[in-house]
Amino acid sequence: METEKEIKHIIDLMVHDENLRRKITRTSFRYFFGTYLSHYIDYTIAPFHAEMFHLAEDPIHQTITIMAARNSAKSAILNTALAIWSVLGAPEKKMVIIVSRTQAKAKQHFQNIKREFESNKLLRNDLGPFRTEESQWGSSIILTKYDAQITFASTEQSLRGMRYKQYRTDLLILDDIEDDESVKTLEGRNKTYDWVTMDAIPSGNLPNLRIVLLGTLLHEDSIMMRFKKEIEAGKRSGVYREYPLIDASGNILWKSKYPDMDAVEAERKRIGNDRAWHQEFLLHIVSSTERVIHPEWIQYYHAMPPMTHDNQYRGSFIGVDLAWSESETSDKTAMVVAHVFGWREHTRIYIAPNPVNEHLNSVQGYDMIKVLADTTEANRRAKIYIEGNGYQVSAADRLQLEGYNADSVISKGDKRSRLAVLSSYIKNGTVLFADKGNETLISQITNLGNERYDDLCDAFSLVASEVPKSNKGYHPFSLLPPKRPPEKGDDGWEQWRESRFPITRGWDKMKF
Repeated sequence: METEKEIKHIIDLMVHDENLRRKITRTSFRYFFGTYLSHYIDYTIAPFHAEMFHLAEDPIHQTITIMAARNSAKSAILNTALAIWSVLGAPEKKMVIIVSRTQAKAKQHFQNIKREFESNKLLRNDLGPFRTEESQWGSSIILTKYDAQITFASTEQSLRGMRYKQYRTDLLILDDIEDDESVKTLEGRNKTYDWVTMDAIPSGNLPNLRIVLLGTLLHEDSIMMRFKKEIEAGKRSGVYREYPLIDASGNILWKSKYPDMDAVEAERKRIGNDRAWHQEFLLHIVSSTERVIHPEWIQYYHAMPPMTHDNQYRGSFIGVDLAWSESETSDKTAMVVAHVFGWREHTRIYIAPNPVNEHLNSVQGYDMIKVLADTTEANRRAKIYIEGNGYQVSAADRLQLEGYNADSVISKGDKRSRLAVLSSYIKNGTVLFADKGNETLISQITNLGNERYDDLCDAFSLVASEVPKSNKGYHPFSLLPPKRPPEKGDDGWEQWRESRFPITRGWDKMKF
């Protein structure tokens, strides 16, 4: 990294030497931006901006995911400037696509870049001429001199088959492709994720496609968070960076724009919405007060104890919410398995991973219930609780006739109140979720009322509420551990037997 004195000397040379200026800006994204596009930033750049330039310059980073605070210049640098430099500079990209959430936002990006090619005199004199024209894909800029095209699209359209001449997409910039409405439901979040991973990325020039994903924190299960988790888990190659306005140590990251906490406080007051401030500026998830279960309450387990008497294993239970239909528009059948250990304040309910959540007909549904009941425990069938509203009452009867331990349970209260009863057990760790495989269930629990489906939430509430009844009189959430009865023949056995079964008094003396 050059010193400040060296940078000043280089800039002085570039000012007077056009050829040197072209040479340096071709290979250096940072110098390119400072030379031709610095009017996009009104304050001295911060160290995190320098890191953005470094990541963009290094071709080894094929996927770059940047979560940054609003108004942090991420779009100016890694959208507008990167798209232009990637065509005019050393990367020599031929087909760049910039994707926004909506067509209106895509049009805005188109106008911004088109304006640079048409009105930026230094850029035109050094690297032009440029000619912009409409392509068959709508809002596009064709740069004939560079045999390249920049296209502007939205998540509302497919990118399959999109190309410029023989060139497929070699730079894909995804800038704020989510909004509050699209992340509201799991269905919406999956739709965006599937569009990126099954449409946009496969349509590119693999394996040479470069992907830049930009955004703020809108939801704990947003595409930004999914890419973050995949990169950190090694499931997706690439780098992830996040730049809040204030980091975890309390440092302001853009000191020239926000020199002190008074400036930060003034910005917070301008925003005027605490939730937006925390999520989109500080990058902290803030749960809505309407939530019954908050994401930060969820506690996980990595490995469950062995199902043995020594570990106070009590049994396994299945909560079932039936919906006999294969229609994609109907509710789904849901089955949640819980393994229960311990008693009273030592009770732990381990929610198994990969619960059933599918459109099933009655034959498929019964088969799935029986498979779960037969395979959940090694030496016995699991206990089955079935929500017994409407036609579902007969399901438990049918399973009982086939030798399964199944009960029909009539739900009391609405979904929110049933889940609220379990909130303290979730929060204090009595209920634990497998650290992988319960993402959909947890999303339904923490977003009840907003998700398209809530069947898993119903099945979970059912089994977690019915577990206490497995105690045979000992409530798992009471304060004292149960006392084991004495063995037959030991001291105190007769007294225990009479206290437990008073009707037996005297009958032992009866002779028939």
